[in-house]
Amino acid sequence: MRTEKSNLCAVIMAGGVGSRFWPLSTSTKPKQFLDILGTGKTLIQQTYERMLLLCEKENIYVVTHTDYASLVKQQLKALSSDQILLEPSRKNTAPCIAYAAHKIHAKNPNSTLIVAPSDHLILNTEAFCESIRLANEKAQEQNRLITLGIQPSRPDTGYGYIQFIQDYPSEKVCAVKTFTEKPNDQLAKTFLESGDFYWNSGIFIWKTQSILHELQEHLPEMHQLFDSPDKYYSPEEPAFVNEVYAQCSNISIDYGVMEKAQNVYVVLSDFGWSDLGTWGSVYTHVSKDASNNALMTDSTQVYESSSNMIFSDQKDKLLVLHGIDNAIVVDTQKALLICNKNKEQSIKQIVNDLKIKHKDFI
Repeated sequence: MRTEKSNLCAVIMAGGVGSRFWPLSTSTKPKQFLDILGTGKTLIQQTYERMLLLCEKENIYVVTHTDYASLVKQQLKALSSDQILLEPSRKNTAPCIAYAAHKIHAKNPNSTLIVAPSDHLILNTEAFCESIRLANEKAQEQNRLITLGIQPSRPDTGYGYIQFIQDYPSEKVCAVKTFTEKPNDQLAKTFLESGDFYWNSGIFIWKTQSILHELQEHLPEMHQLFDSPDKYYSPEEPAFVNEVYAQCSNISIDYGVMEKAQNVYVVLSDFGWSDLGTWGSVYTHVSKDASNNALMTDSTQVYESSSNMIFSDQKDKLLVLHGIDNAIVVDTQKALLICNKNKEQSIKQIVNDLKIKHKDFI
C-alpha cells in the first residue's frame, strides 16, 4: 500500500551550463557539480540531500544533459539509471518537466512532484521542508499548481517576480495574479514597495495528473510528443526521447504553462534562499574582511581595495589587488575574469561571445 510519502517524488533539474559563473563553471563541469561555497559538497549533492528529507530515495529523479550523465552518477551514486533522465539537447524547462512528469506518471499515476533546480542555496532546511509539506497539501486540492515564492529583500533585476492576492494578512497560500520575468530597476523597486510581489524561486509542486492536464491544455503538441507511457522504463526510452526532443519547442514552464493556467498558487516562504545565479549572489553569502572583500582563496593580498568578490582555485599563485573596488575577480587554470560587480549580468553574453573565438576556454 502506497503512503503519502511514497507518492511524493522529486525532480532535480541539472542540465544547465551556469554560464554566469564562468570561468569556474564551464560547459564540461557546470556549477551544479561544483562546491562553490566550500562546504565539502557540491550544489547538486546538497539538493539531493534536502530531497531525501521529503521523499524516498527511489523517488528522486535527476534530469540532465547527456554530457553530464557520468558527473551525476559520480556525485549521486545511489541513483539508478532509471532515475537519471538524459536530455539530448537543451530546450528549457518545459520539455524537461514534461519528460519527467510523463515518465513518473507512467509508473505511479497518483504521484506528486517537487520540481527544483539543482543549484540553489537554501540555508534553513527545516523551513524549506515546511513550505514543501504545505505546498503538497494544497496541491491535492482542485488540481492546483503550486510555486514557492520568496520574500524579496532588495529590488533585484535578476529574478522573476510573482504578484499574489492575499485575502488575509497571515495567509501563506495565495492565488497568483501575475508573473513578471526580470523587471528593470524602477519596476523592481515598485514591486518591492508594493508588498504583494515575491521572488519566483523556480520550485514547483503539483500532482503529475495536474501538470499533464495543463500541458495538454497549453502546450498540446509537446504533451502529445511525450505521451507514450509504454516507452518509459524500457530499452526504447533513449531513442524515443531523442526523437521527441528533436521536435520539441524551446520554452520555459513559466511562459508555456504557469502564466496561462488559472489554478496557480504561491506558498509565501522564507527559508534563506538564493538561486546562486551570479558571483554577486555568492558575495552576499560568504564572509568578508574589514573592507568588505570576499576572499575565497588563501593566496590573496589586498591593498586599498573594498567590496570585491575574489575567487581562485590556483593553489600555487598569489593574487594581489591594489586600489580596486566593487570588482569580481575569478582566477582559474584556463582563464582570468575581472568584471565590475554592477556588470555581472553581462557575463552570460561575454561567454556567448567567447564561444566564437575562444571556445576551448568555455
